[in-house]
Amino acid sequence: MTKQSVTHQTKPTSTEPTCDIADVGFVMNRRQFLFGAGATLTLLSLPGWMRNGGMPAQLQAQIAEYPRQLLEIKLSELTVGEAISFNYPWEHPNSANYLIKLGQPAGGGVGPDNDVVAFNNLCTHQGGPLDGKFNAEAGVAGPCPIHWTTFDLTRHGMVVGGHATLGLPQIILETDGDEIYATGVMGLIFGYHNNLVDPTA
Repeated sequence: MTKQSVTHQTKPTSTEPTCDIADVGFVMNRRQFLFGAGATLTLLSLPGWMRNGGMPAQLQAQIAEYPRQLLEIKLSELTVGEAISFNYPWEHPNSANYLIKLGQPAGGGVGPDNDVVAFNNLCTHQGGPLDGKFNAEAGVAGPCPIHWTTFDLTRHGMVVGGHATLGLPQIILETDGDEIYATGVMGLIFGYHNNLVDPTA
């Protein structure tokens, strides 16, 4: 019987690091990847002047010039909860607005108690009429008869509930003694592409 010699071969040792996942210094999970990708896309979508040091000092806001219109009602004649209709800035059905004394302070309110406000009559979703739906006690307008949108009149006409995504356009008011003036519109009136373009032209 002959003996066979068995030789053992040893693998050469390597000083290179292995590709073991536990040895990797940073592993990006899906959440980190999505966050990083979103941040990168946001940065790339910014205008060049914002990426390169912020807004330039010369940039000026565009200010719309509205007519100053004296309203036919006096400040002292208003009673809480009574809605007074008027048209502004045009004599057009979409420019129908309501002036109302809420009896509670409101954003943009005028008068001694800052409770007199004015808003456009059309819901910003699909133009549903809000006449007769101004509630001074609750400080809301609505619900709109079409999709039940309700607006908070104490907070510049912001949406409380319903389908509308834009607040109710607020008519900017000024007082001079007992007189009330409409001087502008905050928000786009339903059916207009620009509040200052005459819809009858």
